[in-house]
Amino acid sequence: MRHQHCHSDAKKVELPTLTHRLRQSSRKVTGAREAILDLLRQHPHPMTNREISELLPSGLCDLVTIYRSMHLLEKLGLVKSYHFGDRQVRYELINTDNAHHHHLICKGCGLVLELKGCFLKELERAIEGEHGFKGISHNLEFFGMCLACQKKKATA
Repeated sequence: MRHQHCHSDAKKVELPTLTHRLRQSSRKVTGAREAILDLLRQHPHPMTNREISELLPSGLCDLVTIYRSMHLLEKLGLVKSYHFGDRQVRYELINTDNAHHHHLICKGCGLVLELKGCFLKELERAIEGEHGFKGISHNLEFFGMCLACQKKKATA
């Protein structure tokens, strides 16, 4: 699956805000972590570790450092991981504007669109009430064919 841009109107989080969150968690702000956060801040679509590696300045850090950094950033709640059914983990920076949202992924070209809002809060409350669970959460992604892929398929 080829990954393309996610369309998001979310405001960019400032880099000092992100590095401050690292320091608050008693974590060092290394050059690699700062560069990764800055890259994620500039690219509001979910990215794989390899995509991150390819976009970082050459020699800044290796792939292992990126994997470790992403694990830490997810643990600290700075990024969220996504699985789009292609055995690749993608990471996206979390901010207050887009903390919880869903994606629409084209099965043809891999285009990823960010969907606004979430309509499942009522369902979560119903599940909590019916089954006695607390802190219900969910992950939901939608898959389909974008207009461009539909046109390509129709002319093929």
